[in-house]
Amino acid sequence: MSAESLLEGLDPEQRVAVESLLGPVCLLAGAGTGKTRAITHRIAYGVANGVYSEGKVMALTFTTRAAGELRTRLRGLGAGGVASRTFHAAALSQLAFFWPQVVGGTMPRILEGKARLLGQVAESLRMRVDTAALRDLAAEVEWRKVSGLGIEEYATAGRTPPGSLSTEQVVALQQGYENLKDDRRQLDFEDVLLACAGMIDSEPRVAQQVREQYRFFVVDEYQDVSPLQQRLLELWLGDREDLCVVGDASQTIYSFAGASPEFLLGFPRRYPDAMVVRLERNYRSTPAIVDAANRLMRGRAGALTLTAAAASVAAPPAEVATIPSAAPSRTVSPPPSAAPTIDACRSDTEEARGVASRIGELIAGGAKPQDIAVLYRINVQSVALGAALDDAGVSYQVRGGTRFFDLPEIKQAIMMLKGATIVKTDEQLFRTVSDVLRSLGWTQEPPESRGAVRSRWESLNTLMLLAEDQPPGTGLAGFVAELLERSAGQHEPTMAAVTLATLHSAKGLEWDTVFLVGLQEGLVPIGYASTPEAIDEERRLLYVGLTRARKRLHLSWSASNGQRSGENRPSRFLAELAR
Repeated sequence: MSAESLLEGLDPEQRVAVESLLGPVCLLAGAGTGKTRAITHRIAYGVANGVYSEGKVMALTFTTRAAGELRTRLRGLGAGGVASRTFHAAALSQLAFFWPQVVGGTMPRILEGKARLLGQVAESLRMRVDTAALRDLAAEVEWRKVSGLGIEEYATAGRTPPGSLSTEQVVALQQGYENLKDDRRQLDFEDVLLACAGMIDSEPRVAQQVREQYRFFVVDEYQDVSPLQQRLLELWLGDREDLCVVGDASQTIYSFAGASPEFLLGFPRRYPDAMVVRLERNYRSTPAIVDAANRLMRGRAGALTLTAAAASVAAPPAEVATIPSAAPSRTVSPPPSAAPTIDACRSDTEEARGVASRIGELIAGGAKPQDIAVLYRINVQSVALGAALDDAGVSYQVRGGTRFFDLPEIKQAIMMLKGATIVKTDEQLFRTVSDVLRSLGWTQEPPESRGAVRSRWESLNTLMLLAEDQPPGTGLAGFVAELLERSAGQHEPTMAAVTLATLHSAKGLEWDTVFLVGLQEGLVPIGYASTPEAIDEERRLLYVGLTRARKRLHLSWSASNGQRSGENRPSRFLAELAR
């Protein structure tokens, strides 16, 4: 693409961001403001102008899925040679390359998880630690390392010990974990960052090679950076300042894992000559949804004030409904572009059934299941929701469950398609894929039955739709190569199913209709959020949920769990939304 064509369709603020190619740049980008478009066009514009060499640019983000999306977009913009990786992937690649030169021998094996090793240490210390506490211990190990603390420093950090353990026991378990890991020549994921940083810091020739390889850095979701990741970024940069960071302090929802918005908010102080661009035009949501999100975050540190720019789907400004004080019945479904609703339900079961019923009505009215999501605070909430959707005959997928490319039927289909590339060279792609999928039980019309049979059909049908969407002239080998690339990059296709997801896992996604359920004290904010900082994090988490919705937003809470009545109170945040 030409440099000038890359500027077409950008709003004034996005254009400033794209044209600011050198020096420190900070994009404060609110939800739905086109930040990914801005940074990918910025990189591609720099390449097209000759300011950047593709091999000298590193785009960093925090999930494999996000890195894959950046790669896909950059390829479409003519900058496919730009490296787009997570911090961990970039560090692991460098560590694997330099380890034989600096340390000698092969690099230690990477642990897949910490809980099993921690369990072995607990057993050796004759401590009884259950599975939940082991998971919390693993999180404590991760927090300590990304925060740059040694074990002795951790002991005085004032952290609340998991379960019934004492601080002394947690320290002993962490020390035992490190000793056992070293004895077995293993590294965990945080060690990868630590070792890479240590190698660059202590070996001038390593630092020189790394800095010669990459000159320009772009960091997406910068509000999620940890002190350890920030340290590694500074080592990659050296004394250079060609760094562009992008983030939104209002979407900082991983403080428990060591993320800190202070690096984003403090960027202009560290780089006094930085170009700071505010992206506040929301292209995703209706004005009523944007208004609700703004009210929730008004007056909070670093909060941006969004303006609704999506006029084609916008609703006239309207007030959010008053919170019902009890739960006598469900409110009437609003028109497609109405203001968000707040429903009170007698129980979580009634809440789940009400949501499933409303989703069924939307689908019957022409809405696509994949354009609808139900978001909640903790995973266990998905059980009642899934049961209610099953009863209503609505297909759904739980985000964070089995990945699409790990499904047995998809693995089998791809294996058969790979085999077909050997014998079928000239046959039309659609016919070949159709033949393979039919041999696995796929039909053009969906089965009437629900449950596992329907879920299997939906999976195979998604592969069929991917084949149909291929550009004209695509052959079977090219299609299989794309599937394998998608699988490696965790770039999963969109299935014709309603999404169930936690608020954390919904970050970065969007749907036409979003149901936010369980908005009661004890869930949002979560019961263990006892400090002002923790409550603020819960507020930001709800903000993330609100801003996932494009056209319709439904909020609900239940007065009781199970058979006990009247034990819940609506979330304190709902009162702010209902003003």
